[in-house]
Amino acid sequence: MWSYTKRLPDVFVSYLRGESTPILNLVQIREDDRRYTSDDCVTMKVYLNRRSFLLAGTGLSATFVLPKNFFGSHKKSLLVFTKSSGFEHDVVKTIDGHPSLVDNAVTALGKKYGFEVMPSKDGRIFDSKEFHDFGAVLFYTSGYLTNVGKDGNPAMTPQGKKTLLDAINNGIGFVGIHASTDSFHTLPDPDDRSNRYIAHGEQSDPFIHMQGGEFIIHGSTPRLQAAKVIVNDPGFPGLEGVTSPVNYTQEWYSLKDFTPDLHVILTLDTHGMTGEPYQRPPYPVTWARMQGKGHVFYTAIGDRPEDWTDPFFLNLLAGGIRWTLGDVAASPSKNLVQVAPGYAVIPPRAGQER
Repeated sequence: MWSYTKRLPDVFVSYLRGESTPILNLVQIREDDRRYTSDDCVTMKVYLNRRSFLLAGTGLSATFVLPKNFFGSHKKSLLVFTKSSGFEHDVVKTIDGHPSLVDNAVTALGKKYGFEVMPSKDGRIFDSKEFHDFGAVLFYTSGYLTNVGKDGNPAMTPQGKKTLLDAINNGIGFVGIHASTDSFHTLPDPDDRSNRYIAHGEQSDPFIHMQGGEFIIHGSTPRLQAAKVIVNDPGFPGLEGVTSPVNYTQEWYSLKDFTPDLHVILTLDTHGMTGEPYQRPPYPVTWARMQGKGHVFYTAIGDRPEDWTDPFFLNLLAGGIRWTLGDVAASPSKNLVQVAPGYAVIPPRAGQER
């Protein structure tokens, strides 16, 4: 029998032998193979394992205890946030309680490079005191995250969004992947997407300004295209030994409102690409920047399931995560104008998806 004798804290996670068990919207109490839920327990989506328990005597009951050094000083921790208020990508979907492709891949990187990983789709986590114990946060999100939206998971609060931005400014790292630039579009964001074709600059949503750019649209005929990716900083962690250009197939995002101080790592060579979204000069698709004391990294790659087993992408992502955690060094000096002089060109509008 598993029982809980005190109210659970807002957020909890730890790892036993490097593995975790998902709890979905409930706290499970097992007794004779039956499961119950408790109204006295929070229902935040978290990952749990037995190392977080203290077994009482020789009995079968257990009491949940969150130690003071919960995250541990010896190991940095990464929050992986994959709420989809807008379009939900296949790679972030949890099916039958199993972790998503993103969760599994990032957890594997954590094991390899020595950082802990906590996946969550619950926007309330940013209102918890435990949030401030993370070394960095990774977003693979979409839509206006202060709305419950399509995936039905609890939304961020406006205060939670402010807390996130303040925390980054004060030194927590941020990693954005693919659809994170499809989050918190500058309002209004009408159904015809017309406002996305306007450069808002300093008037952009603060989340967009922090992250460094905003998604406009992607191609639809075809959706996936093979293109050349120019490596602008071969010395960035994870790109050692990579020869430019890299031929890569992706759902390539067309982006805008680039923060002027970007350190561009990869640009998309748009020459020969099909569709209005790419009728523009080469533009950044991976970058780093500083937001106050916080390290910010973004890559537009990561749409396809195949990406999450691809060595080029995983090495790049690992380098970005480790840089945001402060485990590796990189110089995020601004080079936007030098490497992508046509970055500010906005493509012609087209009646394409999303």
